[in-house]
Amino acid sequence: MGKLEQPGAAIACHHCGEPVPEPPVWLQVDGQAQPFCCHGCAAAADWIGDNDLGGYYRLRSAAAGRVGDDAPDLADWDRTELLDEHSRAVDGGRQIVVLTDAMRCAACAWLIDRALRREPGVIDCTANAVTGRIRIAWDPARTALSPLLQRLAMLGYRPYLAASEQAERARRAERRRWLLRLGVAGLGALQAMMFAEALYLDTANAMPVPTRDFFRWLTFLVSTPVVFYAGWPFLAGAWHELRRRRVGMDVLIAGSTLLAYFASLVETLRGGAHVWYDAAVMFVFLLLVARMLEQRARNIASAQVDALARARPVFATRERGDGSRESVPVSALREGDLVRVAAGDNAPADGVLLDDQASFEEALLTGESQPVAKAPGDPVYAGTQCRERPARLRVTGVGQATRLSQLVALVERAQAHRPPVARLADRIGAHFVAGLLLVALATWLFWRQYMPERAFEVTLAVLVISCPCALSLSVPAALACVHGALARIGVLATRPEALDALARASDVVFDKTGTLSDGKPALEEVETFDGFDASHALAIAAALERDSGHPLRIAFAPFDQGLPATAVATHAGRGVQGGVEGRSWRLGRADFAAGGDGDDERLWLGDGQRAVACLQLRENPRADAAPALAALRRQGLRLHLSSGDAQGPVRRLAAALAIPAPHARQTPEDKLAMVRRMQGQGRIVAMVGDGLNDAPVLAGADVSIALGEGAPLAQAAADLVTTGAGLWRIPAAIELARRTRLVIRQNLGWALAYNLLALPLAVSGRATPWLAALGMAASSLLVTANALRLTRARTRPGDAAQ
Repeated sequence: MGKLEQPGAAIACHHCGEPVPEPPVWLQVDGQAQPFCCHGCAAAADWIGDNDLGGYYRLRSAAAGRVGDDAPDLADWDRTELLDEHSRAVDGGRQIVVLTDAMRCAACAWLIDRALRREPGVIDCTANAVTGRIRIAWDPARTALSPLLQRLAMLGYRPYLAASEQAERARRAERRRWLLRLGVAGLGALQAMMFAEALYLDTANAMPVPTRDFFRWLTFLVSTPVVFYAGWPFLAGAWHELRRRRVGMDVLIAGSTLLAYFASLVETLRGGAHVWYDAAVMFVFLLLVARMLEQRARNIASAQVDALARARPVFATRERGDGSRESVPVSALREGDLVRVAAGDNAPADGVLLDDQASFEEALLTGESQPVAKAPGDPVYAGTQCRERPARLRVTGVGQATRLSQLVALVERAQAHRPPVARLADRIGAHFVAGLLLVALATWLFWRQYMPERAFEVTLAVLVISCPCALSLSVPAALACVHGALARIGVLATRPEALDALARASDVVFDKTGTLSDGKPALEEVETFDGFDASHALAIAAALERDSGHPLRIAFAPFDQGLPATAVATHAGRGVQGGVEGRSWRLGRADFAAGGDGDDERLWLGDGQRAVACLQLRENPRADAAPALAALRRQGLRLHLSSGDAQGPVRRLAAALAIPAPHARQTPEDKLAMVRRMQGQGRIVAMVGDGLNDAPVLAGADVSIALGEGAPLAQAAADLVTTGAGLWRIPAAIELARRTRLVIRQNLGWALAYNLLALPLAVSGRATPWLAALGMAASSLLVTANALRLTRARTRPGDAAQ
């Protein structure tokens, strides 16, 4: 195949699906000219065709990742310290597991397997389209690792480091153990049911006793590994529960299984009328299926942490004092270092952009699908991918101080939360187990008097059919799924009760500056008095606002002349005060800064008695504010605006966004009082603020959301924090919270209804033990599958407003 240029614009790149620029790159693929966004994608398609792998384009169900024109430098992957930590020795060479976020379908895995196996020195390669993991075994004597990874990157599958090889090996071993247990239980259950069927069909008792005993001993042999190997997690769990002197679900599972197994063994030895091996093995097998489905739900929820791990570069390119460069581990970076980030690479630490403009892909951290343009001085976060052109950064945060590390910690903490409804389900489950044991005892005593030969069988069916597995899974499975879905849209819950309160919210109170407004106030007019220099006045204002943390500082940043400010103090709702050039200055309302009697809605600079300048600022609403608020109204929520700014700007913004009765010049105490009044009327209030000076009202609302770029991650007062500034996340999070509440109610309702219906059937002797095991497992699978529906979260900004 050869490249050719052809006029005209195309809709999407044939390889990666991204928009094609003008002019596009054209390439003959299977005899037809196809458009490509860059020469990198065209080269990938050319190589695929030349190596007879063109079936990839026919088989795939999703586009590959964008290749780009600049090949990434992957030489650091050959460094000894990296290979020692992340790879291990195998027969004939070494093995490493890498991650890629561009493997989106089975055809991608097919292409990667065949492409890498054709590289010299590759011993084995396995790609998993579900987990995004690629296992590569290679012979270091014949090839280095970097050329193999270069081939991956050339096809659009940029590699990232997975967890350490030791952690990855432990995860694989654990997964293999669970699959082996499930296989043993499945085969054992199948064989046991076949032998049991032969015994059940002997309704006329015509089978000779030796033949009957032969089938029983065969069933014993296939049941033993199922009970003691496949069922070991339940036996170990029961032992731990008993050591802690509590009766839980594992005690009931292990007790029922061992009871059925040993009672059957006794009956086999003494030649009794009934055995229940089939119930024991079916119980174990079906519970293992339910347990593995629950683990799958948790793994899906943990995918965000795994994705964040991919964003962690291992090495960084640091610039020395003489302008030369060196490759160093990221752990060696310190604040103030200068680092270079190549196009396509991830930022190794938090920093500010120097020199030219650049764009960074922040989807992993914020959920924003489009690259974010950065100007010199703008913040850049660790883990975000540099696009189009290289960038130069000054490091401002490393290690645990980076936004990426804070995000990982919040995701892990959110997934570990146990809200009141989960603790309530645990308490109900514990009491239910205790009550069930009493019911089982009463059942055995009754049937012992009424029909002694069925007493044990009916009692066993009672224990099995009413095992509260579904009840115990109903809440944890839903919470695990929803926290993963929330993380994907850029919302993290920091309080256990946050989701339930958000689902019940009736009113939403918004702050204005930096929340509903675009957070980029601009200076519109400056008026000075007594001949005071306007540029000097702006420099003083910039010095006072520099470290205030208020969004207004953005308006004065262009006029900052570096004047030092001392003893800067913020007076909520009034202004900021500090010393500049040995003189005390105030910037804020007229009555605060200039000794005026009222509030004329402008910003004044003075010493508290006399003004030297009056400033007029202008703000615009966020681009997504109107559709986000419209989505909230469709959800039935009442919207309020409460701001510390003047009446004029607040009313103009409220009118633009159709918010009735806005409240202006509100101190944090005023906002809290407003929330208390609504709470007194029985409303559930959600507060949305910037998390900087609204701590009292954020803490006082029923549920609070801190919205912003970086500060919300450290905001202790909020119940939920967003990892980006888009307002579309709020209606999306409310929708997820409501869906979660509904799913939890459905799961709890089903679990309780099942037990209420199943228990009488078992007590009356209408359910055999193996049928009881089937019903119990079916109820557990149902609640887990219902919870998995929560993983289908809307992740595009437009979705929340549609």
